[in-house]
Amino acid sequence: MSSSVLAAPLQSIATPQLWAATIGVLLVLLALDFVVTRRPHEVGMREAVGWSVFYLALPAVFGLFVWWTYGSTPGVEFFTGYVVEKSLSVDNLFVFMLLLSAFAVPAALRQRVLLYGIVGALVLRAIFIAAGAAVLQTGTWAFLLFGAVLLVTAVKVMRDATRDEEHHVNIGDLRSVRLLRRLMPVTEQYHGSKLTVRVDGVRALTPMALVVAAVFMTDVVFAVDSVPAVYGVTEDPYLVFATNAFALLGLRALYFVLHNALGALRYLNHGLALILAFIGVKLVLHWAHTVWPAVPDVPTLLSLGVILGVLTVVIVASVAANRRDRRRALAAEAALRAESTHRDTVTPRTGA
Repeated sequence: MSSSVLAAPLQSIATPQLWAATIGVLLVLLALDFVVTRRPHEVGMREAVGWSVFYLALPAVFGLFVWWTYGSTPGVEFFTGYVVEKSLSVDNLFVFMLLLSAFAVPAALRQRVLLYGIVGALVLRAIFIAAGAAVLQTGTWAFLLFGAVLLVTAVKVMRDATRDEEHHVNIGDLRSVRLLRRLMPVTEQYHGSKLTVRVDGVRALTPMALVVAAVFMTDVVFAVDSVPAVYGVTEDPYLVFATNAFALLGLRALYFVLHNALGALRYLNHGLALILAFIGVKLVLHWAHTVWPAVPDVPTLLSLGVILGVLTVVIVASVAANRRDRRRALAAEAALRAESTHRDTVTPRTGA
């Protein structure tokens, strides 16, 4: 086999000390989140915005640290990967919103469910990142594989988006829920944040356990998409992990900020499909570049520009479409009132 198709050892900016420090900070932040959600309460907008600003400032500071310490290339790769992951995490939030609604999760318990989902996502991403690094070590054909996965996913996301169907979750169709119900009895009511309770001497699951299991299963699906997407931006496993971790940490707070706005981003999935397709093509071109050097390799800075451009178009187009629909609704309502008034005016009145 030609050496041009063999993968070189993966280069990483991380030292064992940096890995240890990063994982330590991550565990501290997760512990802090568990302390915050220990006493169930409904999250207000002020609290949600405060935590969201905090979790947006963290990656910004970390990205500047990477840029200053290791150079502009890792810095740009981190910020680009973070934008990709944050974009995909918003779609993740939309699915979480559907699950919380389908399981009728009380408002006071929603942040604990989201936290379980984030922890599960972090564990799964770490596993997929390690597996991805191992695959990349076997040869540059892995870039072709990752590119194909993203292109197939992009087609599916775009197909679902263009159908313009109302999204919903049927609890009875979820395999994880069916399996758990076969293994153990399930209570009808929530019991705070408890996953299991003892009823008449028998250990039973609560609806909380079912929704957490459903969230974990969606985490698996999103990990399959997101990890190859970030490997399309950087081959450094540490940066891939860092972008995933920072994007996921702020999801709990971001949910309560955006849960009303998520439905308004009507073209979000269209944009995500384009981003996944772009990164998929970038990966295929990168593989081809290692085999035929004449094939161009897409620069990371160009990738960042394309991704930010797509997200900007998605937001502007969604806002414009929502305003247009509101104007049409108001015009239709005004026309209906005018027609009703005209009917009342021209209808002859019969006297006694």
